[in-house]
Amino acid sequence: MEQDIAGALTTRRQELTAELERLTAPPAQGAEIGFGKRVGEGTAEAVERLSTTATARSIASSISEIDHALAKLAAGTYGVCDDCGTQIPEERLEARPATPRCIGCANG
Repeated sequence: MEQDIAGALTTRRQELTAELERLTAPPAQGAEIGFGKRVGEGTAEAVERLSTTATARSIASSISEIDHALAKLAAGTYGVCDDCGTQIPEERLEARPATPRCIGCANG
């Protein structure tokens, strides 16, 4: 069971890392980055950059959660809430394998 969880978490981490690398890769050589010469021309590009930044932060946070879950697996504490110390229900772990908290603590 723990090997299945570790394998699934590791696979997900690899997928997220690849996506994060794609989002944060520098522009292709020779590609111009600009915001246009008139007000409003660069709005779409600016919004896209903000969205990409937010997505990259979210992915980085997910990778951090996965790393924490893998460390808990190695320590034998996987499935125990970080805040209250109770066992996290299996249904929650199935839905969110990297979650560090039970529902009560996550919502509190």
